[in-house]
Amino acid sequence: MRAAPAAVLLAAVLALSGCGAASDASDSRADRGGAAEPQQQADAAAGKAEEPSAGSARTGQQRENPKPAAAHVIRTASLSVEVRNASKAAANARAAAQDAGGLVEKETTERVDGTRESSNLVLRVPQEAYDEVLRELSGAGKLLSRTSAAKDVTDQVVDVDSRIATQRASVARVRALMDRAGKLADVVTLEGELSSRQSALESLLAQQASLKDRTTLATITLELVEPEAAAEAGDDDPGFPDAVAGGWHAFVTMLRWLAMAVGAAAPFLAVAAVLAALWRLSYRRRGAKRGAAEGE
Repeated sequence: MRAAPAAVLLAAVLALSGCGAASDASDSRADRGGAAEPQQQADAAAGKAEEPSAGSARTGQQRENPKPAAAHVIRTASLSVEVRNASKAAANARAAAQDAGGLVEKETTERVDGTRESSNLVLRVPQEAYDEVLRELSGAGKLLSRTSAAKDVTDQVVDVDSRIATQRASVARVRALMDRAGKLADVVTLEGELSSRQSALESLLAQQASLKDRTTLATITLELVEPEAAAEAGDDDPGFPDAVAGGWHAFVTMLRWLAMAVGAAAPFLAVAAVLAALWRLSYRRRGAKRGAAEGE
């Protein structure tokens, strides 16, 4: 049998487009039901043939029921801790995350007021180690604040998985039509439809990868700060070195004031010294003249 006419292929493409849009708009149950309709009809026929053993059929159905899907939860937490040494505490936080099988997604360290450091870390740790790591980080110093949240995305994960299965089946059907197409116009039309469906499939796969990453690894945002009054803590209880430093400061201050006073009085002292020298010279001359006069 030769390739189908263009009209038949175009009608098939339109039918597939309608089926794909309906599948994306429906929930996961409808997607699975539409894909397995022939199988359900076969099961129904087999069930009619086994109607006499209704009790055993019910028991078999209960045994074949799938187990409930595992819960998928996104966990996040934010901590602010006051520590004596931010660099050392950041190194301990990195070690805690890596020992638990996690990683450091982001780290920033900066100096505040030129005297103390502050570090911000974003840690990704496995879900099973989330509570232990959070407890260890909270005890690294003085806990200033702590917030945590958990979001159940199980329905979203199941829905995305179902849509991926449906979209893959849709892509396979279009490829099967392309294999049977014989005319260039039919191939071009089917290629456009295939490209659109593959793009939708890639988008769903990206959503699936993002959900898997966020549900596998919990996110902990940690802020480490040093206390503001760390350098002033010793001023309340001065010791011998503080007393020596204070005495030396007072001594230097006194010498400075004396030097300033001498410098201010220096011109007057110089004039007084000159006058005193002239007076003594004049006095000696008078005494010499007086002695000479008395000798005559």
